[in-house]
Amino acid sequence: MNSPAPTDTIAAVATAPGAGGVGIVRISGTRAPEIARTLLGRLPAPRLAQVASFRTADGQVIDQGLVLYFAAPHSYTGEEVLELHGHGGPVVLEMVLQRVLALGARPARPGEFSERAFLNGKIDLAQAEAVADLIASGTAEAARAAMNSLQGVFSRRVHEIDNALIALRMHIEAALDFPEEEIDFLADRVLSEKVDAVQNMVALLLGDARQGQLLHDGMTVVLAGRPNAGKSSLLNLLTQNETAIVSPEPGTTRDIVRENIQIDGLPLHVLDTAGLRETNEAIESEGVRRAQEAMRRADRVLMVIDDHKEQEPDLRRLLAELPSGAKTTLVRNKIDLSGRSAGYSFNAQYGLPEISISARDGAGLHSLRSHLKEIMGYAGGGAGTFSARRRQLDVLKTAQGHIESAAAQLAARRGELAAEELQLAHQKLGEITGEFTSEDLLGKIFSSFCIGK
Repeated sequence: MNSPAPTDTIAAVATAPGAGGVGIVRISGTRAPEIARTLLGRLPAPRLAQVASFRTADGQVIDQGLVLYFAAPHSYTGEEVLELHGHGGPVVLEMVLQRVLALGARPARPGEFSERAFLNGKIDLAQAEAVADLIASGTAEAARAAMNSLQGVFSRRVHEIDNALIALRMHIEAALDFPEEEIDFLADRVLSEKVDAVQNMVALLLGDARQGQLLHDGMTVVLAGRPNAGKSSLLNLLTQNETAIVSPEPGTTRDIVRENIQIDGLPLHVLDTAGLRETNEAIESEGVRRAQEAMRRADRVLMVIDDHKEQEPDLRRLLAELPSGAKTTLVRNKIDLSGRSAGYSFNAQYGLPEISISARDGAGLHSLRSHLKEIMGYAGGGAGTFSARRRQLDVLKTAQGHIESAAAQLAARRGELAAEELQLAHQKLGEITGEFTSEDLLGKIFSSFCIGK
């Protein structure tokens, strides 16, 4: 269960580091009204922007700007909140913050304002995590999905399943309370249909959550292959920019070149790596080692080959160098020289999908982009897509396992064990919304937020 909300007062600069037109110092807690009276000379009217001067202890003006006061519980955190909107220079913001701290506030931890909003019941845990996802959104689709979660789309779906689980448990436990009845309530077809319905609800939610998790985490793709296969040219084609140096000289790429792009809203983290070959040159050897490590971590390895030069024996050796378990697609580049048709095929000899492209003129690029979306199961951000994290997917999978176990126990007429499995599923789902959450988990979640939020 959740800890009680703290009672001390916190403060932080809520705008991004660096110079800007406007900077905000945010204060939350019981001492916020007292700080306002001392710093501004008065307590502003709630929810009304007013011009004010922010003063030192001896009355000198530090800055002048707008002030907003939100009386509890009608604020983001549910506490007394004061926001000081001044000029966005880092020095002046630090001066204002230090004055606020001298008046009794303490520096806020990363994510502590959102944590207090959660602890005070203003938002649930899924909504709190959506705040961070919205700030970190890398695409418009990811931002829309995060806003859907912030508005409660994900949480409502979880609560619907919660309510269905509660109804199931009541039905089972009512049957267990009357064992002397001749009717076998556990064999009731309606009960079986309800279990099936809950399983379908969880499966649908898990599928939608996977889409949200893809929008949040994206996909990591590693471009690998021999020197001069066209990896850097492919990176430039994907990014539509001269990101990597392209040269006929082998071994141009020594370190990993990283670029972030998107395919129809799916964030794609593309890594161009050093050409795979044996070398005695120390820097290039380190580049090859890093390429191997990147392939081990990737969601997908695009093994790029020069289609008009690559011979089968060398291709077999190249594929043998792949890390164990690497998910790989063979990319036949330079088909403008080999004469091969662009597009997708399946290479039965190696058991790998294969895309034929020309990084020079862009032939086959559409097939490659479609292939990357398909292998990740990405269907595009719809109106009801919500953001989700790997943690939440793991919770849903565990809850799904408990519900499947409950169905098996019911089929064997073991009602007590079925009820226990449903209770465990219900409790697990509570980790998404925060109904059942450890302090360690809360600390881990909110510590990833930016300071001031």
